[in-house]
Amino acid sequence: MNVAIDFSKCPRVPGRAYNGANGKKIAVCYDHSVWMLKFPPSAAERPNELSYSNSCLSEHIASTISNIIGVKAQDTCLGVFVVGEKTRVVCACRDFTDGGKVFYDFCSVKNTVIDSDTNGTGTDLDDVLDTIDKQTFVEPVALRDFFWDMFVVDALLGNFDRHNGNWGFLVDANTRQVEVAPLFDFGSCLLPQADEKIMRRILDDKAEMDARIHLFPMSALKKDGRKISYVDFVQTNRLGVLERSIAKIVPRIDLQVIFNFIDQVSLLTELQREFYKRYIQARYEALFVSR
Repeated sequence: MNVAIDFSKCPRVPGRAYNGANGKKIAVCYDHSVWMLKFPPSAAERPNELSYSNSCLSEHIASTISNIIGVKAQDTCLGVFVVGEKTRVVCACRDFTDGGKVFYDFCSVKNTVIDSDTNGTGTDLDDVLDTIDKQTFVEPVALRDFFWDMFVVDALLGNFDRHNGNWGFLVDANTRQVEVAPLFDFGSCLLPQADEKIMRRILDDKAEMDARIHLFPMSALKKDGRKISYVDFVQTNRLGVLERSIAKIVPRIDLQVIFNFIDQVSLLTELQREFYKRYIQARYEALFVSR
């Protein structure tokens, strides 16, 4: 089984800072690369006893599954970091801007489309697709394919926070070449706020499991002013580009390979392992098997 890495003594990287609302983030040097350490937000003021490490577990598991099924995501690993007398679980994310690349999120790119009446943060699906067609960073057809690949991955993993600020492009500062950045920020996948009591209830009650698949979480994307239900959208829409992504990605989803990976993830309890495997399988069956 993989052993969690202790990042406590890794040298900090000066001049690297990261935005985002969820948890603290620092940059360290590990194995000759720059890594961003993500600390999950404290659950001290929340109504239930949430696991402090769940968002980090979600980040690593979901990122790795995306890579397993062939949709390039940020490299991650789990570790610990000692702060005072506390040892905290962290998710280490390899910094893909290392080496002179500059990241531009889709929100910023959306604001460059001057003949649009909406701002960069808007997540209306039609508006996002219109921006993809009008942006000039990368070829629009290729970007549409990437967007729907990302949607399929997020649907499988239950990502409720894929907004315009957590996907985008890398620009080489020297050559000005542009590429789509690896997927990142998977901390809102796989029900990160579920503690073990909630996990057990979901595993023991089919209605509870069904609710976490059909009712919530939903996509951050909106249609007609309402957030999109992943299952309803995948089941009822036959958009050609979405169909191509489904036809490409679903055959790569080998549940046994994913389960074997989860069995090797450090820092998980046996209940968590069972929960992640059964939750992913239930989402896979609801989304893709009965189509």
